[in-house]
Amino acid sequence: MTRPLFTTPGSGDKAVARAIDILQQADFQVMRSFDLNAARAAHVECSCPHHGTDLCDCQMVVLLVYGQDGPPATLTAHSRDGRTQFALVNDPAQRPSPDLETAIINHLLPAFLSYPPLEVHLV
Repeated sequence: MTRPLFTTPGSGDKAVARAIDILQQADFQVMRSFDLNAARAAHVECSCPHHGTDLCDCQMVVLLVYGQDGPPATLTAHSRDGRTQFALVNDPAQRPSPDLETAIINHLLPAFLSYPPLEVHLV
């Protein structure tokens, strides 16, 4: 289950690169654990369930964000049709500290607020 944080205009690759840069500058360690475009590259016959074509702008990236200690938070970025939605995974099997999640939100939201139009989903 994911908890949506915000949606921003732009491609998933650019939004994810920006998020990684912001988090690394804030001394978080960020590891990309899944990248849909990389996984899809090996399967040229796959078609997009949203667009019906294999040449689409859909992207899904899963980032593990590590603080100073404890388990990482899982941040997802799902993009399609020129918009990227960021969300935190909310799963009892993988529970990062609430302080880590709050710190991630507090670093990402202000940085992306400067990219209107922005839809903010309060947590």
